[in-house]
Amino acid sequence: MDDILRFALLGLGLGALYALTAQGIVLIYRGSGVLNFAHGAIGMAGAYVQWELAVQHGVPYWTAVGCGVLVAGLLGVLTHLLVMRPLRRASSLARLVGTLAVFIVLTAAAVKRYGDSVQLVPGKLPSDLLEVAGATVSEDRVWLLGIAIAITVALHLLYKHSMFGLGTTAVAENQSAASSLGWSADLIAAANWGLGSALAGLTGILIVPVIGLSVNGLTTLLLSALAAALVGRFSSFPVTLAGGLVIGIVQSELTRFGTDITGLAASVPFLVIALVLVARGRALPLRGTFLDRLPALGTGRVRPVALAVTVAVALLLVALSTPQWADAITNTLVLSLIILSIVVVTGYAGQVSLAAYALAGTGAFIAGHAVADWGWPFELALLAGVLGTVPIGLLFALPAVRTRGVNLAIITLGLGTTLEVMVFQNTDLATTPGSDGIAVGKQTLFGIDISGVDHPQRYAALVLLLFIGAALVVANIRRSRTGRRLIAVRANERAAAALGIGVRATKLYAFGVSAAIAALAGVLTGFRSTSVVFTDFAAFDSITALGLAVIGGVGFLVGPLFGATFAAGTVGARFGDLVVPGLSEWMPLIGGIILLLTLVGNQDGIGQGLGKQAAAVERRLPRRRSIDRAPAPAPTPVAAPDAHRAAPLPLHVTNLTVRYGGVVAVDDLSFAIEPGRVTGLIGPNGAGKTSAIDAVTGFTRPASGSVRLGDRDLTGTAVHLRARAGLSRSFQSLELFEDMTVLDNLYAACDRPGPWTYLKDLIRPGSRPLPAQVLVAVREFGLESSLDRSVGDLSYGERRLLAIARAVATSPSVLLLDEPAAGLSDDETRELARLVRRLAEDWGMGVLLVEHDVDMVMSVCDQVVVLDFGRRISVGTPDEVRADPAVRAAYLGDLSPEEAEEAVPGAEGDPVSA
Repeated sequence: MDDILRFALLGLGLGALYALTAQGIVLIYRGSGVLNFAHGAIGMAGAYVQWELAVQHGVPYWTAVGCGVLVAGLLGVLTHLLVMRPLRRASSLARLVGTLAVFIVLTAAAVKRYGDSVQLVPGKLPSDLLEVAGATVSEDRVWLLGIAIAITVALHLLYKHSMFGLGTTAVAENQSAASSLGWSADLIAAANWGLGSALAGLTGILIVPVIGLSVNGLTTLLLSALAAALVGRFSSFPVTLAGGLVIGIVQSELTRFGTDITGLAASVPFLVIALVLVARGRALPLRGTFLDRLPALGTGRVRPVALAVTVAVALLLVALSTPQWADAITNTLVLSLIILSIVVVTGYAGQVSLAAYALAGTGAFIAGHAVADWGWPFELALLAGVLGTVPIGLLFALPAVRTRGVNLAIITLGLGTTLEVMVFQNTDLATTPGSDGIAVGKQTLFGIDISGVDHPQRYAALVLLLFIGAALVVANIRRSRTGRRLIAVRANERAAAALGIGVRATKLYAFGVSAAIAALAGVLTGFRSTSVVFTDFAAFDSITALGLAVIGGVGFLVGPLFGATFAAGTVGARFGDLVVPGLSEWMPLIGGIILLLTLVGNQDGIGQGLGKQAAAVERRLPRRRSIDRAPAPAPTPVAAPDAHRAAPLPLHVTNLTVRYGGVVAVDDLSFAIEPGRVTGLIGPNGAGKTSAIDAVTGFTRPASGSVRLGDRDLTGTAVHLRARAGLSRSFQSLELFEDMTVLDNLYAACDRPGPWTYLKDLIRPGSRPLPAQVLVAVREFGLESSLDRSVGDLSYGERRLLAIARAVATSPSVLLLDEPAAGLSDDETRELARLVRRLAEDWGMGVLLVEHDVDMVMSVCDQVVVLDFGRRISVGTPDEVRADPAVRAAYLGDLSPEEAEEAVPGAEGDPVSA
C-alpha cells in the first residue's frame, strides 16, 4: 500500500510538469488557433540555454533561468511573426507543417550544438525526503505540484477576468467580430505565443533534473502534454491540470507495477489521446475556413520513353558508382519510398498521418523474423513484410473514420510512438540473442547475391527498380477511378458521400496502400546490412518525412526524390560535401530551413514548379484530344434516350423528425415524390427545408421517421448507400471538387467501381467514355466546352449548373435540389426551371426542389409542400397552396398587398402562369 501511495505522489510531480507543458499549448491554441507541434522543442531550447549559461558560463542559476524562459518566449513570438502569420490564409496542412518545420529546425540546431547524449542536471528545488501518509517522497515533487497549481490558478484568473483574457476569448470565438471591436488578432496571437512558449521554457528547465537534459527526451514530452490538453479541450486550464496529473500518476504506478509489459507506462499518453479522440470524434475545435486551399496535385501521367531513358541512365550511374555513392543512392531511394507513402495518404487522400516510420519498422520487423526465425528467402520475406503491414496500416486508419487533420496527426504519432516503445524497443521481440537487432545475414534474390555489405551497387539497383515500380503503382492510382475517389474524399467528404463514394472504405484503402509502400521502404532499410536495427525507425522521424514531402510537393510523384535529397546521408548530402566539406552534417538543419522557406514562398513544393515547366513544354507540342477524356456529345436529340431513363422509384418520407438538442428543426413531416413529377419544398428562413433534405439523404442522424425509395427502406442507411440506391442531391453551397476538372467531377459521380477495382487500378487504371446519359446531361447543361477546365475557372452560374449536372450523373431515381437558383440572374433562373422540368418529364426523375424563389417553384412544380417552424402547414398544387390561408399567414403576415405580391406571386391577384 505504501508503494502505491509513494508512486502516486511521485506521479503527481511528473504530472504537474505535463500539465504545465500542456498549459502552454492551450495558451497558444486559444490565442491563435494553432496546435503547436514545436512546443516541446521550444521548451528544449529554453532548457539548453539555461544549462549552457549556468554550467558553462557561470551565470547565476536564477538569472540563467530567466534567460532561458525569455529565449523560449522570444522563439514563440518569432514563430508566430515569421512562420504562422504568413501562413494564416494557407491550408490547414501548411499551418500544421509550419510548426513541424520549427520543430525540425530547433532539434537539428540543438543536436548540432549539444549532441544527442543525456546530461545530468542537478535541480535547485528542495530535495529533502518528506513523509506523507506513511509514504516517503522527495520534497521537489511537492514543489512542482504547487508551482503547477499556482500557475494554473493564475492563468484561469487572467483569462477569465482580465481584458487581455477577454480579448483572447473574443478572438477565439469570432475573429472578425473581435476585430470590429478594436481587438488585434495578430497582437493577441503574438502575446499568447510568447506567453505559452515562455511557459514551455520554464517547464523544460524544471523537468530536466527529473528526466535528464537531452534533445529527444524533451521533445517527446509533446505527446504527454497533448494528451493533457485534449482532456481539457484545449480551453480549460483546471481540467488540463487534472488531465496532466492523472497521466503522471498512471504512468508512475505502471512503472512500478506494470513492469511485465514493456513500454506500457510510456504508452499512457497515447491511450488517453485515443480514448478522448474516439469518444469525442472531433475533439479539437479547429479554426479555419471551408475554402482552405489544399496542396496542388500532379496528373500522374507517365511518359514511357522519358521513364525508360531515366531508368537506364540511373542504372548506369549506380553500376559506375563507388560503394559510398551507392549507399547514398540507397538512402535517397528508401527515404523517397517513405515520402511516396505520404503522397498517397496525405497528398491524394488528405489524411495527415505521422506514422510512416512506425509502419516502415513494422515491415522490417515482420520480414526480419521471417528470415531469422522461419528461414524464408529474401523475396518471400519482402512480400510478407509488405503484405503483413497492410493490416497494421488499416489499424492506423481506424481513427481516420472519426477524425482528420490535426486530430489524426496527433493520434497517428501517438500510435506510432506506442508501437516503437512496446515492440521496437522490446529486446524480447525485436532482437536476436547476441545481436543488437534481428540477425538476417547476407541476402540473395533468386540466387543472386545482393548483399548491401558486399555488393552495395547491386542493392542500390534493386532499390531503384522497386522504387520505380512503387511510383508507377501510385501513378496508376492517381489516374484511376480509385484515384478520383481519393481526391474527392480529400476535397469534400460530404459531397463524395452524396455521390455514392464510401468515405470510410476510401480512407482505409489509402492507409493500406501507404502502409505497403512504407513497409517496402522499411524492409529495404533493414536488410541493407546483416541485422535489422530498429533505431532506424524512430516514430518522431515521421515528422521530418512529412516536412520533406512538403518540400518536394506532397501531391507530385517527383516530389519524393527532390524532398529526400535534403536529408542526411543522401545524394544531396554527398554533393554538399563535394561543394563544402562537412556540409552533410548540417543537412537536417538546412532541410528544416528550406521547409520554412517552401511554406512561406511556395506551399506546393518543387514538384509544382516542375509540373508547370512540363506543361509549358507540352503545350508547344501537337495536342491530340483523347476520345475517352473529351467525348463529343451527339447532336440530337435533346431528351435522354429511353434506355437511360431513371428507374421509376417513388420516394415516401413518413413522420420525419429532426432535433438539434432541444430544438425541433423538422416536426413529423410526411410527403411523397413520384417519378416524373417535381415537388417543391418552400417555407420562410429557418423553416427546416435544408434539415429535411439532410435527414432524407442521411446527413442528419439520428432522425426519427422512415424513408423509403421504391420497396427499399433506407431508414438508418449510410449516405453513400442511399446515393447508390438512387437518391441524389445537390448542395446549397455547391461543394464541388475544386481540385478536379469538370470532367473529373462528372466521372467521380458516374463511376461505379466493382469489388476488384481497387486492386486492378494498382496495375492498370480503368478508363472508359462517359456514359450516354451523362453525355446528354453535359449537353443539357451547356458544359461541352468546359470539360477540361478547372472548377476554379468557372463562373458562378456555370458552377451552379455543374453541381446539378454532377448530381444527375449518378443516374438517380429521385433528385433533391437545395437552392439551385441561389445567386443566378433572372434569365439563368428561367433556363434552370426549364432544365428541372425536363429532368422530370424526359428523364423520368422524381425531383424535390427547395428554393426561396417562390415564382420559380410555382411555375415548375406539380406539387408544393410548405413548411413553417419545421411543420408541414400546406400541401397541394401551386394554385391550392397560393390560396391556402395558412400559407398566406406564414408568408405575408402584416405585409401590404404590393409586398405580398412580391413575396408570393399571385397571392393578391391572378395566379402567375408558368
